[in-house]
Amino acid sequence: MHHNLCFIGFGNVARALVHLLERKRELLQAKYGVTYSITGVATGRHGHAVNPNGLDVQQALEKVESGKSIDPISNSPVSNSLSVIQHSQATIMFENSPVNYETGQPAIDHVRAALEAGMHAITANKGTVVHGYRELTALANSKGRKFLFESTVLGGTPVFSTFREAMPLAELISFKGIINATTNLILSRMEDGETFDDAVKYCQSIGIAETDPSGDVDGWDAAVKVAALVTVLMDTPFKPQDAERKGIREITPGMVKQAQAEGKRWKLVASAERTGNQIKARVAPELVEPLSPLYGMMGSSTGLTFRTDVLPDYSITVTERAGLKGGPEETAYGLFADFVNVVR
Repeated sequence: MHHNLCFIGFGNVARALVHLLERKRELLQAKYGVTYSITGVATGRHGHAVNPNGLDVQQALEKVESGKSIDPISNSPVSNSLSVIQHSQATIMFENSPVNYETGQPAIDHVRAALEAGMHAITANKGTVVHGYRELTALANSKGRKFLFESTVLGGTPVFSTFREAMPLAELISFKGIINATTNLILSRMEDGETFDDAVKYCQSIGIAETDPSGDVDGWDAAVKVAALVTVLMDTPFKPQDAERKGIREITPGMVKQAQAEGKRWKLVASAERTGNQIKARVAPELVEPLSPLYGMMGSSTGLTFRTDVLPDYSITVTERAGLKGGPEETAYGLFADFVNVVR
């Protein structure tokens, strides 16, 4: 079967996905009989392009990566993301526009438009889950399509699909872990003697922290991921502001050294627990001891432990590997896995 693909947002993650799709092109056809063309691309700063017969993907990559506009490779004039969706004749849309923590827009509008047009919608955008999960899931079901979002928490590591497919009807009671790689790397480097500011600059230099790092260091990214996990896995609408939230700005080198002297470590810990009909969620720095599963998570490693009514503690850990520090390739794989699950 042939699929037309539309990319809304063409930053590092989306381009890493294109490279992964190209690398797996022959395997997709050999194993699943799937072929694809990229028929629509919308970028934030480098224009828009559609061609239902297929865009020249290498040309699109080269133009964006050299700072040029992709408008010239379009076979019809399109000036915004929604028009790209409408004119791409795609069967699957990948939504990777910048995250708006407070509203989930314009990503929700993009997913809604794609589903309305009969496309499957796959996203790494946490805002769509936190602010639109029930509406978009219901819309997808009514259209016989999928709304998938594996990449929104722990990158390409399966969390949502594990519960959906491998743990049917398991009721999630609580979870706890480290779900922001940037703050974990900052705290790890502070243990090695770096200042907070220098550690932030390092994270920016390798691309896992934004120019404005407040989303990470003030705990917003972790709070949004907590809200997504609660919303989906506990089946309870939950907003980031509903979680108690404190970032790591107040952790000083002196506090880090004192913790080390006591054989402990500071970590930005995210957690949620259901008690009766109440869900309490928290993102805050905590001192962890060597017996804690969080103690050994250093650098950009992340992980979660889930407690359900049917299994004892179930843990997922993403360990930092040399040369890969929570980069776009891992998030791209989550999008790719969702794609394969849709098309196979």
